[in-house]
Amino acid sequence: MRRRVFLGALGAAALAWPHAAGAQDKGRVARIGWLTAQRESSLIPFLAALRGAFADIGYVEGRNLVIDYRFGDDDLGRVPALAAELVKRNADVILVQGSAVSEAAKLNLPVPLVYVFSGDPVTAGFADSLARPRGNMTGLTFMAAEFNGKRLELLRDIIPNLRRVAIVANPAHPGEHLERNYTQDYGQQLGLRTDYFATRSRDELDRAYTAMASDPPQAISLFADGFAIEYRQSIIDFGLKLRIPVVSGWPVFARSGALFTYGPHLESSYRRLAYYVDRILKGAHPSDLPIEQPTKFELAVNLKTAKVLGLTVPQALLATADDLIE
Repeated sequence: MRRRVFLGALGAAALAWPHAAGAQDKGRVARIGWLTAQRESSLIPFLAALRGAFADIGYVEGRNLVIDYRFGDDDLGRVPALAAELVKRNADVILVQGSAVSEAAKLNLPVPLVYVFSGDPVTAGFADSLARPRGNMTGLTFMAAEFNGKRLELLRDIIPNLRRVAIVANPAHPGEHLERNYTQDYGQQLGLRTDYFATRSRDELDRAYTAMASDPPQAISLFADGFAIEYRQSIIDFGLKLRIPVVSGWPVFARSGALFTYGPHLESSYRRLAYYVDRILKGAHPSDLPIEQPTKFELAVNLKTAKVLGLTVPQALLATADDLIE
């Protein structure tokens, strides 16, 4: 059931965009490329949100908008070839999603890029700061370290005697250190001990399982990224086996059995991509468009998992949830 959401945010700089320059011409058809290493099925609701946002500002597929979709089907190695196809097809702007962003950034494409990225663009080398993107790239990040503090607060509301939380995170994910430092500092303020487990490979994840099984934490805070998505069911099932709740940032984790997720309202972020494209088509340079962080948030609670773990979710928390999974 749905509830209302929480409200809360590479060429040289002188490159001209030959395709974008005439984008305001009456009758012109905008050609947008979509580039991702993921499968189409995993992005259906977000692509629908994106198309809806384009329509809201006057771009409609089949009339004045063409979107060339390229999906890597979970093979990151396909990204360069797919990007080359989009350039060859004269894309005005290429939208890049997820792990494909880092690969596309290496290609020095002669087309402006707008991205939606789960990591920190500054750490990844895409920007000097959020206000100063580099080269021909700009877009949105899902990352805001403050989400992790809110998740600890929500955990404590559900587990009043909470004292120990394990952090399971991929240190190769750009900006992971920002999330980790914030979580550890905020946990200390709440009187919590946080044990950190670096998991950039299946072997490291297995070692983390062994360590947690021998000295179980009261909860696991799983930082959201591509690795966490890939192994989410394994991690959540491990927690359920030991009666340890797992919490994370994106609703897909709650739908897979995590106790709850709190983080960016993803569909809103995908909708926002249309704004960037429109600005670039009308002549803006990507480096003049600041990178945005989420300003709209969502909470998903898995009541089935709460019941299995014998946990009672406070009514006040349920009343503010956007999605209750029963």
